[in-house]
Amino acid sequence: MSEAVLTTSLEGVALRSRGKVRDIYAVGDQLLLVTTDRVSAFDVVLPEGIPEKGRVLNSLSAWWLRRTEHIVPNHLVTDDVDEYPEVLAPAKGMLDGRSMLVRRLNPIPFECVMRGFLYGSGWKEYGREGSVCGISLPGGMQLAERFPEPLFTPATKAEDGHDENVSEDFMANALGRELTTRLHAISREIYRSGVEWAAERGIIIADTKFEFGHDDEGKLYVIDEVLTPDSSRFWPADEYAPGKLQSSFDKQYVRDYLETVDWNKEPPAPHLPDSIVRGTTERFLSAYRQITGSPLPAPRS
Repeated sequence: MSEAVLTTSLEGVALRSRGKVRDIYAVGDQLLLVTTDRVSAFDVVLPEGIPEKGRVLNSLSAWWLRRTEHIVPNHLVTDDVDEYPEVLAPAKGMLDGRSMLVRRLNPIPFECVMRGFLYGSGWKEYGREGSVCGISLPGGMQLAERFPEPLFTPATKAEDGHDENVSEDFMANALGRELTTRLHAISREIYRSGVEWAAERGIIIADTKFEFGHDDEGKLYVIDEVLTPDSSRFWPADEYAPGKLQSSFDKQYVRDYLETVDWNKEPPAPHLPDSIVRGTTERFLSAYRQITGSPLPAPRS
């Protein structure tokens, strides 16, 4: 198994920010997003990375961006390192497969979350209050039960710490009802399209989140990542049954392990055993292969 890439440094290129997973560089009037192998859980970055995770996330997101651009424009300019500016040439080997050049846009400060099943934090809230993100649900639902229709549950974006679930009305008060309604509709359509494609290939996309931005003229774009195992829950369809914890292709495998250890979900995070790291890598690679129909391409040296 290859070494995990936890951090990057590009000579002569300004680092704009370093997030939980991505390092973002300013390249002229564009941005370079480099997806590392860092992994976060419960909004905390873990000490170990997951080898190949960054290349899976970047490559799969680029694949989905191209498949969904008929629904909404996206920020992707190119993910072909041969088309990158000359200043990035010395790092071409490291950047291949784990980076993309994107438009500079003005981010909308909300995550647009689509939930198709009662799981995760939604299940915990349902047990306490009979609702998910303030949306009342019928009594007697089971863990991992499918909703009759997917729920749109926005969240505020947090640079550090935990994102906060909010109501659609809260989002509308901040952004305006027209934009909120449009973001809801686009999120629902991208999710529907992804769910249908994945279902034909043996994967349930239980939930996901999208982020959006706009240019100076107000044109809307989807940004960040789309329908990856880091922004979504991917379940093997042949193992799905409501009423129990689900097997997954995503970092839920890491979350499930962390729920078994004595940790208060605040930094510093505990170390991951090698078996959990290897198992997570295998799940990410399998998700890519099933969704796209091809193995993850090897990076060019």
